[in-house]
Amino acid sequence: MKYCIIVPDGMADWPIAELGNKTPLEAARTPNMDFISLNGRLGLVHTIPAGMPPGSDVANLSVIGYDPRKSYTGRAPLEAASMGLAMAPEHWAFRCNLITVDGDLLADYCAGHISTKEADELVKFLQERLAPRFVTFHTGVSFRQIMIYAGPERMDAETTPPHDIMGQRFKDYLPHGNGAQLLQRLILGSREMLASHPVNTVRIDLKENPANMIWLWGQGQAPRLAKFADRYRKTGAVISAVDLVKGIGHCIGWDVIDVPGATGELDTNYAGKAQKAIEALQSHDLVFIHIEAPDSAGHDGDAKGKVQAIERVDAEIVGPLLEALKQFGKFRILVMPDHLTPVAKRTHVAEPVPFAIYGEAVRSNRQFAFTEANARESDLKIEQGHTLMEYFLAT
Repeated sequence: MKYCIIVPDGMADWPIAELGNKTPLEAARTPNMDFISLNGRLGLVHTIPAGMPPGSDVANLSVIGYDPRKSYTGRAPLEAASMGLAMAPEHWAFRCNLITVDGDLLADYCAGHISTKEADELVKFLQERLAPRFVTFHTGVSFRQIMIYAGPERMDAETTPPHDIMGQRFKDYLPHGNGAQLLQRLILGSREMLASHPVNTVRIDLKENPANMIWLWGQGQAPRLAKFADRYRKTGAVISAVDLVKGIGHCIGWDVIDVPGATGELDTNYAGKAQKAIEALQSHDLVFIHIEAPDSAGHDGDAKGKVQAIERVDAEIVGPLLEALKQFGKFRILVMPDHLTPVAKRTHVAEPVPFAIYGEAVRSNRQFAFTEANARESDLKIEQGHTLMEYFLAT
């Protein structure tokens, strides 16, 4: 038996006037997702446990079959694991976004989706000029960097994701609590250093958002996750452009497969991800394909871009995988977002998400296309998201 899970990150949404009061998923042409839903099981699942933040870290842990209430130690440590950064038990990892501020306002959580090459230059500059003892900055992908704190202080300050506060006064959301003094000093100090950096001078000349400050958030200590093969008796591989999802895969013992041209944005290499997934199914029981593009469009408030991303996922990933899976005889395929990223809100919300399963021994429950509204009408509701994996593997 072969298993395939496709996660278009943040795909679920609310109705949008611009799209005729349809959600992007309803507005998009998705014949392959609809085939899975119409011929398989359509349901609704809560991926965010009550009281936990609706981030991709918590949500993807649930999708992959791990209870975030027991296994979650923070977002940044998972990204650090993907980057091969060693963390002692007492160390703290922080997500370090390169952001754009305009006066007192946080204008852009991703500095115009700055390139990794530009980001690397800025990170090295910050390491040389800003980093005090016990602090190291590490380049990730695009605007997503990591800071490691290896000092004696406890660093569990209260922090805020930058994509939650765009257009608001950033000083109202600076870290507070244990370690906040150092974090605030680094954040505010970075603004003084980055404002006139040549990378930003060029970006301003090109009318692109400058990366004129860092934002520290999502901290935690080293994760402790059981290996997937020990827990579910299946081998696995993960394909994603973002360090968070690759980090989860690394921690649970999956093979992490890189795809040339996978950017985590609307221009990602959709077809390349599908081809690598098909190749991985030859040697693995389960392949997990994560696509960041719908989430990115949601954060940007780009309804049409989100529709386009969903359609490309359907045509260039879901369709080819459905066809390729036939060669293996017995298979099951699961398609679902990890959480909602409504275009109107431009950040994540903790509502349940639709999912659809098709394949060996999966009986259709009702003839429904794959949409949020139809999932809410389904007779299949899963309250604890981490149990979906067991259901998928055992159906």
